[in-house]
Amino acid sequence: MARILLTSLPFAGHVGAMTAVTGELARRGHDLVVHTGEKYHQRFDATWLPWTRATDFDDSDLAATFPRVDGGTGFRSAKANVEDVLVGTGAGQAADIITAARREPFDLIIADHLAFGGALAAEVLGTPWATIAVTPLSFTSRDLPPAAIPVSPGTTRVGKLRDAALRGATRALLPRLADPMFNAMRAAAGLGPGSVGGGLESLYSPHLVVAQGVPGLEYERSDLPAHVHFVGRLAPPTRAGRLPAWWPDLVAARNADRPIVHVTQGTLDVSADDLLKPAIAALAGHEALVVCTTGGAPTTVLGPLPDNVRAAPFVPHDQLLPMVDVMVTNGGWGGVLAAVQAAVPLVVAAGTLDKPEVARRVARSGVGVNLRTGKPTARAVRRAVEQVLSEPHRQRRAHELSRAMVEAGGVGRATNLLLDIM
Repeated sequence: MARILLTSLPFAGHVGAMTAVTGELARRGHDLVVHTGEKYHQRFDATWLPWTRATDFDDSDLAATFPRVDGGTGFRSAKANVEDVLVGTGAGQAADIITAARREPFDLIIADHLAFGGALAAEVLGTPWATIAVTPLSFTSRDLPPAAIPVSPGTTRVGKLRDAALRGATRALLPRLADPMFNAMRAAAGLGPGSVGGGLESLYSPHLVVAQGVPGLEYERSDLPAHVHFVGRLAPPTRAGRLPAWWPDLVAARNADRPIVHVTQGTLDVSADDLLKPAIAALAGHEALVVCTTGGAPTTVLGPLPDNVRAAPFVPHDQLLPMVDVMVTNGGWGGVLAAVQAAVPLVVAAGTLDKPEVARRVARSGVGVNLRTGKPTARAVRRAVEQVLSEPHRQRRAHELSRAMVEAGGVGRATNLLLDIM
């Protein structure tokens, strides 16, 4: 039996993937400690190591702890999210983990790739460690534009020349823009400077990276490191959840071959004005039955609902998605993977953080439409939904990727890979 530490940022989308791994390791009899915030620690089948030196927060109100994050949208907010939330808590996370390890050592550290303290602590302690990528990979590649640049990879000669120029510019700028921030975090954890221009990539494990998704959802790369393994979706075992009172309406619509459209903004950036209300307006009176989830907010935030719309704070995806024809989402990676695994094509309206990158991958893979904004018009949403409903190749592609997701092995294969590096 190994003593294993898992780190997870206290964001719902991160916790879902990490609890899946924790549950499987617990089932196999290992001694588990999880380092995460107070809000989510009871989700884990493990001993809790609290965020003590790291500044804890509530993911539904980041601005209460980190005022510069403000409303959660826009460039300044995204910059503050990196500086204050990710980098700003990294050294504190490392201090918590190092203190615990010096009381009783760990045989393995498994780190959410944005919980930087796990990487720092593993380096200080010399402990074997692995990364779980809870959002799309951000590795640099000779085949792609830089990860931080909001463009899709070029497919023409001109596009590839553009990507090469962007890579050159980024290599010149990163040492001045990102290195001071990351090196200050490293110094606070008791480490020397990292590799020049290493940035976020330097905080992935050199031993093992467990990546959610499958190659069909990822950009084509000829230089992906051999220690990166795609495992499909990491999700806890399916459990029957509490269903809303209107569930029989959904079943009746499905039995009548009526289209079902699911609209969700996940659990982060959940202002109803951004996507939910435009989607409701777009699909009011449509032949489809529309199922909206608010991410926890009361459904009253949506206002009066048209006759063909049903709403709830949450609906269990594993029960809902097999009945859905199209999912309209703001691009949370966990929700997108759930839809793809259920063979559901997508319409993505992505605004901030990693979500535009998710939207570009969805469009490039052929499994959905990228609306190229986090605040689409009702007209744009309706046009995209009708496009996906009328294009059989989207459904075929969704089924292809669904099969690939299942074949990738999920949490079982991920756990095997993790235990192999000890």
